[in-house]
Amino acid sequence: MVAPVGSRRGGVTYGGRAMRLAKHLAHAGVASRRAAEALIFDGRVTVGGHVVRDPARAVDGTEPIAVDGRPVGAAEHDRAVYVLNKPAGVVSTAHDTHGRRTVVDLVKADRRLYPVGRLDADSTGLILLTDDGELAHRLTHPSFEVPKTYRAVVRNPPLREPALRKLREGVELDEGRTAPAKVRRISAGELELTIHEGRKRQVRRMCEAVGHRVESLERVAFGPLRLGNLPAGGHRRLTAAEVERLRAGPRTGGGRSG
Repeated sequence: MVAPVGSRRGGVTYGGRAMRLAKHLAHAGVASRRAAEALIFDGRVTVGGHVVRDPARAVDGTEPIAVDGRPVGAAEHDRAVYVLNKPAGVVSTAHDTHGRRTVVDLVKADRRLYPVGRLDADSTGLILLTDDGELAHRLTHPSFEVPKTYRAVVRNPPLREPALRKLREGVELDEGRTAPAKVRRISAGELELTIHEGRKRQVRRMCEAVGHRVESLERVAFGPLRLGNLPAGGHRRLTAAEVERLRAGPRTGGGRSG
């Protein structure tokens, strides 16, 4: 039986927010949002045993959802999280239409992984990949304020206190003022900056706004996780304890560890 298109629009309760079926599947790690919509259009998704072809269809949180007959969330206990030291020139997407190497290409796993947030192609450092959509949501949604720490080498040294103060207090960007940041000067031309927002190229734009264009940018911490000595292009799967620390809530990472 095919459910009527356009029925029960709205969304499933998800952390107190409404969510449509396609978004629910994406956050459950089934596929990207666009791919989830394609699965629904193709009639491969059932809700409560009925085929649904509307990506905006609401589920009430009690009806079983399945893709190709397999219940969504049946293997939640086996979700995986990997940390990767992204090299420069690699894009932070699952697929690239221009044929460039992606972070997913660098992590050999027995499952489909998706990057948690993004790093610019010319930036390096810590990025997470997972098939756990709920965890990815917690780590990237602005409401959870998960801190991310970066090391930036900048032009026009030395870095002086007035510029550092502006970064700490918030900088005016085109779309509005940034939240206060934690800033530490490492040397005359290098600083460490911790933010909990995720605007596009935010650290680069903040530094340029105070007169110091970024030459190189590396993410060294994400929440409680640190990059450590993981080599460029290297990756490892997080332990269960590390994943639980990520789930526990935001804490400032602080930089490199040995």
